[in-house]
Amino acid sequence: MEILFATNNAHKLAEVSAVLGDGYRLVTPRDCGVTGEIPETQPTLEGNALQKARYLHARTGRNCFADDTGLEVEALGGAPGVHSARYATDGHDFAANNRLLLRNLEGKTNRRARFRTVIALILNGEEHLFEGIVEGHIIPAERGAEGFGYDPLFVPEGGDKTFAEMDAAEKNAVSHRGRAMRKLAAYLHSIEK
Repeated sequence: MEILFATNNAHKLAEVSAVLGDGYRLVTPRDCGVTGEIPETQPTLEGNALQKARYLHARTGRNCFADDTGLEVEALGGAPGVHSARYATDGHDFAANNRLLLRNLEGKTNRRARFRTVIALILNGEEHLFEGIVEGHIIPAERGAEGFGYDPLFVPEGGDKTFAEMDAAEKNAVSHRGRAMRKLAAYLHSIEK
């Protein structure tokens, strides 16, 4: 099955392809001639995921899915949340976001956080939502060189490695996006039978 995924991010494409497995060919907005910025102006992860999927579906008519992910830090009232990618700047400046997060957590003993991903699927005109959550905490300094975003600062519950210290297979096994993708994959596999 060919399905349009609302990203041009190579890291995300690799993660999602690994979880979906054989039988699926992911295409990007660029592959379909959609080159403009895909809007994500909603106040929730669910709203952004649906907005992106609807935008692509309206322009391509293809089956598609979009995700939105947020890091929700308890001591910061759930921030950065829906603003995770643009926490420090208007762009996706991972280093600036991480610096701001650590600055905002200075002096705080509660470092509990969770990553949450919501995936919106439009398949044959029907909309479906899938959610993945991983609990953990924020460490005081970055560790690891893999992954992207807040990965060097986030240690999942029950582990001692940051996401950035894990290889792709380790991270996919426990990550928020991996959990949401496995729900999406299970749904797609169930309807193909």
